[in-house]
Amino acid sequence: MSAIDDLLSNYQHIIGSLTVVTGSKGVFDVHVDGELLYSKRQTGRHADPGEILGLFEERHGGGVDRFGT
Repeated sequence: MSAIDDLLSNYQHIIGSLTVVTGSKGVFDVHVDGELLYSKRQTGRHADPGEILGLFEERHGGGVDRFGT
């Protein structure tokens, strides 16, 4: 799952918990620290490459360096 790899490789130092919920009919929800970050059920589509990382950065990345920089 590249979306999860993107989040953890770049922001593992500030993410307390990461939950991915999958299920029937293509359910794919991503929760970071208890907050719903992306839901395929709500959008009706798969996330584009880099989209979930971008959503995280919009909400939490301001002023935070990526891990290892």
